[in-house]
Amino acid sequence: MNANAVHTLWTSAAADPISKIPSPTIEYAQLAPVMIVIGAAVIGIVVEAFAPRRARYHIQLWLTVVALGAAFASVVALAVGGYATTKQTSVAMGALAVDGPALFLQGVILLSGVLAAFTFAERRLDRAHGKRVDSFVAQAGAVPGSEAEQAAVKAGFATTEVFPLMLFAVGGMIVFPAANDLLTLFIALEVFSLPLYLMCALARRRRLMSQESAVKYFLLGAFSSAFLLFGIALLYGYSGSVSYAVIADVVDGTLISNDPVLAQTMGNDALLLIGMALVLMGLLFKVGAVPFHMWTPDVYQGAPTPVTGFMAAATKVAAFGALLRLLYVVLPGMRWDWRPVMWGVAIATMVVGAIVAVTQTDVKRLLAYSSVAHAGFILAGVIAASPAGVSSVLFYLAAYSFVTIGAFAVVTLVRDAGGEATHLSKWAGLGRRSPLVAAIFAVFLLAFAGIPLTSGFSGKFAVFSAAAEGGAGALVIIGVLSSAVAAFFYVRVIVLMFFSEPRADGPTVTVPSPLTMSVIGVGVVVTVVLGVAPQYFLDLAGQASVFVR
Repeated sequence: MNANAVHTLWTSAAADPISKIPSPTIEYAQLAPVMIVIGAAVIGIVVEAFAPRRARYHIQLWLTVVALGAAFASVVALAVGGYATTKQTSVAMGALAVDGPALFLQGVILLSGVLAAFTFAERRLDRAHGKRVDSFVAQAGAVPGSEAEQAAVKAGFATTEVFPLMLFAVGGMIVFPAANDLLTLFIALEVFSLPLYLMCALARRRRLMSQESAVKYFLLGAFSSAFLLFGIALLYGYSGSVSYAVIADVVDGTLISNDPVLAQTMGNDALLLIGMALVLMGLLFKVGAVPFHMWTPDVYQGAPTPVTGFMAAATKVAAFGALLRLLYVVLPGMRWDWRPVMWGVAIATMVVGAIVAVTQTDVKRLLAYSSVAHAGFILAGVIAASPAGVSSVLFYLAAYSFVTIGAFAVVTLVRDAGGEATHLSKWAGLGRRSPLVAAIFAVFLLAFAGIPLTSGFSGKFAVFSAAAEGGAGALVIIGVLSSAVAAFFYVRVIVLMFFSEPRADGPTVTVPSPLTMSVIGVGVVVTVVLGVAPQYFLDLAGQASVFVR
C-alpha cells in the first residue's frame, strides 16, 4: 500500500464523527460517608509529613474522631432522608448501593471506629523511660531490640500513623458491604486489608510475636484475595459483566446475550459454580469461618490489643454485609446450591469454635475462637434466606461489635511487668483484686455466652428464630448445643476471677484515661440496653433489611 492510499484511509477515517466518551455521574451527597473518611485519611498522611512530632498525636486523634463522627452523621441523614427504605438507589454508575443494609452496617462500622480510635489513643496504661506511651511501637521501621528502637523509645517517639491507617481501613470497610459490583468489592477488600496487615505488626511489647502475626495474616490474606479474584474472573466469564444486577439476571435466565461467544459461556454452569465457590471462600476468610479460620487465633493474640478489638468487630461486620449482598442479590437463584454448602460451613464453624475455645489458656486466643463460634451463629441467620434472616444478622452484628470492643478494652487494663497479662492463670482472683473490672468483663462474657438480659441473648434468639422459620431447625439445635459448650468456657473464666485466690505476684489493673473508660462504659450500656429492651433496635434492623436490586 503506497503513501497516497494510506493518506486516503486516514483522511476518510478522520472525517467520521468521533463519539464523545460520556462523563461519569457521581452522586456526591450519597457518597459523603466514604468521601469524608477517605479524605480525612489523606489529610492524616499530610499531617504526618508536615506537622511537628509533638503535635501529631492530638491532631490525628481529633481528626479521626471528627471525621468518623461526621461520616456517621451523614449516614444518619441519608437514612432519615429515606435512602434506607423508599429512595434506595445505586450510585457512582452502579458501583455502590445506598440501601437499608448498607447504611445500617456503615453506621455500625463508623461507631466501632470511634470507640477503636479511643483505645488507640490510650496513654495511661504503659510507661517507657518515665513517659506515658500507647500500645504501638515507637518506631515501626526499627529492628526489635536494636539500638535504633531503644533510642526511639527513649526519645518518646509515637507511631501516630495508626490513625490514618485506621481511617483507610474504615473507608474500605464501609464500601465493602455497599459494593454493587465485583470490581468494587475487590478494591474495597484490598483497601481495608492492607492497613490491617500493617497495624497488626505495630505492637510495642512482644514485637516479634506481633510481626509474626502480621506476616501470617498477610500471606493467608493474599491467598484469600487470589481466590476471590479468580472467582470474579470466572463469574465475569459466565455473565459478561461484573455488575451484581446483570449476574443475577443471567443466573435467573432473564438475560441472554446476542453475542454467540458470550451466549455459550452463559450456559456454562461450571463457570458459575466454581466462581461462586471461590468468591465465597474469599469472604468466608474475612468472616473467620471454618475451615478458613486458621489465621484468627494467632493474629488476635499477636496484634496490639486495640487493633485486635477493632479488627474483631469492624471486619466481621463488613464481611458479613458483603456476604449477605452476594447471596441475596446476586445468587438468590442459586439458593438450592449454596444453602447446603453454607449449612456445612455454619455447623463446622459453631462446633470447632466452641470446642477448641475450651482448651485455650490465653484470653485473646479464647476470644478469637469465641469469634469463630459467633461467625457460625451469624451464618445461621444468613442461611435463613429471608428478610427476617437479614434483619437478625444486622442486629447480631451491631450487638456483637460493641461487646467485642468493650471486652478487648478490658483486656488492655490487666497488666504486669511484661505488659498485658493475657494468660488465664494470671486472671485468677481478679474479682477480689479489682471487683469492678472483673464484673464488667463478666458482663461481656455473659453476653458472648448468650445469657438472657444481655445483647448476646437477643441476637442469638433473633438469628435462631429466623433460621427455624427458614427451615433450618436442625441447624438451630446444633447452634444451641454449641452455645451450651461455649457457655462453659465463659463461665469458667468468671469462676476463675471470682472464686480463686489471687496470686501474690499477680498482675495489677491499671486505671485508664477517660478515653478507655468511655469505650468500656458504652460497651456495657449497649450490651444491657440491647438485652433488656431490644425491640426498637430489632425494628430498626427490620426496616433496613431490604436490598436494592
